Amino acid sequence: MTTQPQVQAPPNWPGSVPEYIAYQTFIELGLEPGEDFTYQSPLMGGRMDKGGIVLDFLFTNPPDLAVNVQGVYYHYEFGVESKARDVMARASLAGQNLTLVFIDDDDLMADPTYYCREALAYRDHSRLGGG
Repeated sequence: MTTQPQVQAPPNWPGSVPEYIAYQTFIELGLEPGEDFTYQSPLMGGRMDKGGIVLDFLFTNPPDLAVNVQGVYYHYEFGVESKARDVMARASLAGQNLTLVFIDDDDLMADPTYYCREALAYRDHSRLGGG
């Protein structure tokens, strides 16, 4: 049995630990924050407007890609409304020529490099993406 090292985000990190791991992994894969991607990008009014969304990662390199880290409990076990919002967000972004790839937090914690690399190749292994 292997155990994953305990990772903690810095105290000023505005998101979750899995998002921090993804952020650091994208950097380790050679991407530059602010140049190749932005973290917590509001679209269509963000959380303030009905139908708005905040993307965990919005990429310019590769172009037209967005990645959201999915907390397994909240996004899959909390109820059908959460899943429906995620599916609608994906469809809405597809209408704007953006591909939204989800990374499940348990997968990210197990093998961040693999799942971040797969997301950058537009491959979705999440429960919503068909796993």
